[in-house]
Amino acid sequence: MSSSNPRTVEEIFKDFSARRAAIVRALTSDVDEFYGLCDPEKENLCLYGHPNESWEVNLPAEEVPPELPEPALGINFARDGMNRRDWLSLVAVHSDCWLLSVGFYFGARLNRNERKRLFSMINELPTVFEVVTEKKPVKDKPSVDSGSKSRGSTKRASDGQIKSTPKLAADEGFEDDEDEQGETLCGSCGGNYSADEFWICCDICERWFHGKCVKITPAKAENIKQYKCPSCSLKKTGRSH
Repeated sequence: MSSSNPRTVEEIFKDFSARRAAIVRALTSDVDEFYGLCDPEKENLCLYGHPNESWEVNLPAEEVPPELPEPALGINFARDGMNRRDWLSLVAVHSDCWLLSVGFYFGARLNRNERKRLFSMINELPTVFEVVTEKKPVKDKPSVDSGSKSRGSTKRASDGQIKSTPKLAADEGFEDDEDEQGETLCGSCGGNYSADEFWICCDICERWFHGKCVKITPAKAENIKQYKCPSCSLKKTGRSH
């Protein structure tokens, strides 16, 4: 489908962004044309985004395995059996999965830090699903400052989730170790999470705190490999391990 073969983080991100922009256009400004092309009477159709920012509805590649991972197959079959908006949302979710799989296909040879940088760049963009459903990714970027702790937290990111956005997982309805459904409160003052404030997560008890409540600035957070909140620090000095 495409002769481009991006190798560096920047090239792969550029490829991802172009394909994403194409798919977003197909599902928003070009939606009537896209809808018309997805005739349920036709064979299995896929939505492709290309590195030149063009999109295409076409049959899947015949060779196995294909040159690139394939998008969701047969998106046209459900078109008339679902509410149009729901159908577009479903195509958007599958398109997000495809974009990530293509990004990882190109990024598989990157080292760990490069992959982290690539996915961090990708994560700054709203998903296709968020754009199509007009879901505001409020918690996607709490603030430039709040992101700085994420670099501290990623030192222990073996559990997978970088804890730079306290409310995101709960917002999306994922089961996470959040105590409150969709609400993150400061472990010190009990105040709500606010997108424009710097927050920090304790690596021991995993509670979140306003930076100002525990006297941690974004600059300080940059240099903390493992952050312990005041109460966890006290426990440590009390000789329990």
